[in-house]
Amino acid sequence: MDLISQLVFGYIAIAVAMAIAWARAIQINKAGIVDVVWTFALGFLALFYFATIDNSLRGTRQWIVTALVVAWSLRLGIYLYRRVGRESDDSRYHALKKHWGGIANLKFFVFFQLQALADSFLSIAFLIALRNQSPFGSFWDWAALLVALIALVGEGVADRQLKRFKSRPENAGKTCREGLWRYSRHPNYFFEWLYWWSFPLFAISVDWFWLTLLSPLVMLALILKVTGIPPTEMQALKRRGDDYRRYQQETSAFVPWFTHTSKN
Repeated sequence: MDLISQLVFGYIAIAVAMAIAWARAIQINKAGIVDVVWTFALGFLALFYFATIDNSLRGTRQWIVTALVVAWSLRLGIYLYRRVGRESDDSRYHALKKHWGGIANLKFFVFFQLQALADSFLSIAFLIALRNQSPFGSFWDWAALLVALIALVGEGVADRQLKRFKSRPENAGKTCREGLWRYSRHPNYFFEWLYWWSFPLFAISVDWFWLTLLSPLVMLALILKVTGIPPTEMQALKRRGDDYRRYQQETSAFVPWFTHTSKN
């Protein structure tokens, strides 16, 4: 199957899955389902792309790239699934429901479908990496694998540290400053972004290599300006007030870095 057909058929499958997820979200009043489906969808796309490329293209790099995407998708998807199941809906979605009012369900349908488009767009990076026909084993291949593994481990550690902190009753209303969260206010977002840099490295010798750069760049824009840090910090300030303001003054927002003393 050619690249365009893979993208089109992959998108249609994810769009249908998002429509079903939207109906279920309305039924149980949890828009956070979109995050779970968004994550598992990328793993599905990796498997679909791998299954539909020419047999001659399936080599070590293709197996590794597919395994990395599926591993990332399963780890984060299961983590989000459990969180959505045991907690109330994310504060970001509560804010959207309040803002959209009576047409919230319709707007959420559009929102879910935009996530399907986002999945397809981001998947271009690993689809092109899967079409790299050069033999595996170059410096860039090993660098890509190292970056992906560091990112997967880092994001997993950050999520576990935050989960452990929140599980202790004495920490209610407090800001997590343990482990990686001492050096970045959003280490999970940082490692998420780092993960997407592995695919340009895997695809560095492909003609359409430049397209793979769009995924980490768009991901960075979303994290810093749209759906990542801004709404997360706005809700943190509402819940934790001055404690979180001090955290903002003392701790790097994104890239893990040394802390500094608050002026207050």
